[in-house]
Amino acid sequence: MNIYFIANSIYQFAYAFPVFEATGGTFVVHNSKKLRHFKSYLKQYSKLYPHKKNTLPQVKLIPKEEQHLLKGVLVFFANSIDPDKNYKNAITCFYEHGTSDKRYEGGNPIAIKKLNTYNYLLLSGPKNKQRLLDTQIQRNQNHLIETGCLRFDDYLQNKFPRKQIEKQLGIRDTSKPNILYAPTWKFGNGTFKTYASYLIEELTPYYNLILRPHYHDRKYGQFLYWLSKLKGQSGVYFSAPQNVLTHDTYAAFSISDLLISDVSSVIYEYLVTLKPIVLIENNFQERHSMPKSMDIVPHVNYLKKGIDVPSLINHQLKTADARKQTYKELLNNCFYKTKGGAVKDLSIFLTTLKQSI
Repeated sequence: MNIYFIANSIYQFAYAFPVFEATGGTFVVHNSKKLRHFKSYLKQYSKLYPHKKNTLPQVKLIPKEEQHLLKGVLVFFANSIDPDKNYKNAITCFYEHGTSDKRYEGGNPIAIKKLNTYNYLLLSGPKNKQRLLDTQIQRNQNHLIETGCLRFDDYLQNKFPRKQIEKQLGIRDTSKPNILYAPTWKFGNGTFKTYASYLIEELTPYYNLILRPHYHDRKYGQFLYWLSKLKGQSGVYFSAPQNVLTHDTYAAFSISDLLISDVSSVIYEYLVTLKPIVLIENNFQERHSMPKSMDIVPHVNYLKKGIDVPSLINHQLKTADARKQTYKELLNNCFYKTKGGAVKDLSIFLTTLKQSI
């Protein structure tokens, strides 16, 4: 039997690749456009890892309406299971690509039906579990697997050396702090189209600004980046979210000194860095109700237009050490296995499932 990794878009597979390295398996996309994206990834993979030609990820195009016919272990990285189909030849698992405060599918009841369909829910941490409770999901404890964040291992093992990533991104003035702007998209009232140009104007005289838009805002982000170049604005850099090999999210984490975001899931995963976080209020309503111990909002400052943004950022950078303990507590309250081991443990679990079929 095989292990299948299933997602809607290439960026969601970033959580699957580390597991694939340990377990092998096949990636599944649902249309020709996604297949082209994945094949583009394979070309990059071949160039970066020429010695791994025999272990290149295999990909299949299988429409969503046919995925229930697969035989093996199905690991979904988007909540895309069909609750009306019978997955009788498979064991189904769901690992959410990111742990945010946004309600599953904007609070649509179909999310509950889907979450009750999987055989196992792979949880990144206690926050993930609390989100299920807030969604009125009641599952047998044996079906809730304490997985941990699958991306932490790479960061903790220093897979993204700062000097190497800065060179890769083309950062010239390394004496300036690097500010990462990584907001969500329209699904969460993302702030990129409202704030990206503003932050370029406000911050680039003093800092390097790395634009990391959500995957669905990537084209506008690329446009803004090149527009800034035409205007002669130095200090603007673009981390392409569709380029999951050379522009990994955690590579951007590693070279940044501070994160600016909104309700994106990166605000919780960024806690692993223990670096300062500043948020932009976007009045998004479909949020989970979280205990304070798992809610980042009371522990950060907010940025809005009209304030002295450079001074706010400067203060955050200078007082960063004072917040590290708070961030560490938040990190441990929100995630399992914050010192590493998530990929290894999940790989063992999936291999055991594979052998049981």
